[in-house]
Amino acid sequence: MKRLAQLVLIIVVTGLLSWWAFRDAKWDEQWQSLREANYLWLIPYLGLLGVIHLCRTLRWGYLLSGLERVRFKKLNEASAIGFMMLLVLPFRLGEFARPYLIAQRSRIRKSAAMTSVVLERIVDGLLVATLLRVLLFFVPGDSDDIRYVKWGSTVMFAVFGGGLAFLLFALWQQKLAVSLVRRTIGRFVPKLADKAAEIVDAFVGAMRQLPDAKNLIGFFVATFVYWGVNGAGMAMVARAFDLHLTLFQGYVVMCVLVAGLMVPSAPGMIGAFQAATKVGLALFLPPALVSASGLAYANVVWFTQTAQQILTGLVFMSATHMSFRDVTRNMGDRPELPSEGASSEPAQASAVGLPPAV
Repeated sequence: MKRLAQLVLIIVVTGLLSWWAFRDAKWDEQWQSLREANYLWLIPYLGLLGVIHLCRTLRWGYLLSGLERVRFKKLNEASAIGFMMLLVLPFRLGEFARPYLIAQRSRIRKSAAMTSVVLERIVDGLLVATLLRVLLFFVPGDSDDIRYVKWGSTVMFAVFGGGLAFLLFALWQQKLAVSLVRRTIGRFVPKLADKAAEIVDAFVGAMRQLPDAKNLIGFFVATFVYWGVNGAGMAMVARAFDLHLTLFQGYVVMCVLVAGLMVPSAPGMIGAFQAATKVGLALFLPPALVSASGLAYANVVWFTQTAQQILTGLVFMSATHMSFRDVTRNMGDRPELPSEGASSEPAQASAVGLPPAV
């Protein structure tokens, strides 16, 4: 019954977003734009996507270094397969794949690895929300689209800022934070409150193993390069469709896209990706152009990113003799949780029986 409800929700959300994105599409002009596009621009763009993958992998390694220094080969395998699972599974359930995969290849607990993924998302959310808000100061006009985007950036900042604030509070007052979770959520869903409290307890334990200053600097440098290359790529592909987005406009479109992808959606984020890209383009381009070449551009960027991540993941999955079933069956297993008061060494405590990093 739960899976049926999830399936219905996926169909409804994807259907609504796709309808909104394509409701005024100029199909003939869109097909013409696709036929006449200069796809040579995709060659350097694929190179940028490779740089993006490298930055995402390296920065995760920097963040995990406080727990264990994982060899790049193992880190890259877990990243490639994990990023693919993030795309092919709905509602961002693929976020649980990387913790499982890195736990297989190191002595790091899944709960500790999951904390690194959460911290990545919080940093990304805060950075993109702040960047979007700053960039919008330089976008002329005060249309409904701009007001909606500003509202979205505010919500995004509140969500991720609130998450960071709670984690910092939990790091300071672990027992009180766990107690608050039980008292608030427990009033409505007692079983969920117990699980949430255990997760918070495990997260705090892992946060006490943050990397040293050198690796934290490496994490933030890789993060800035990652988002910098991402925005440049958005502007680059626009040239294939004669949209002539400036670098500044490319970053705005990227930020709007990231904010839009916060909405849980179908595998591949189809529908949400096109709708959010359309909103970003509408800040700079005439509606008629957005409904034609703009949607063609959105579909090509979506397809290129999706194909690159899925193919890369499949290559590493094949090389490591894994299957989708192996990952999906095990990634949702209940993570190992440190006992209360024993959170200072979450990774080392799980080393028994697991292979060392090589």
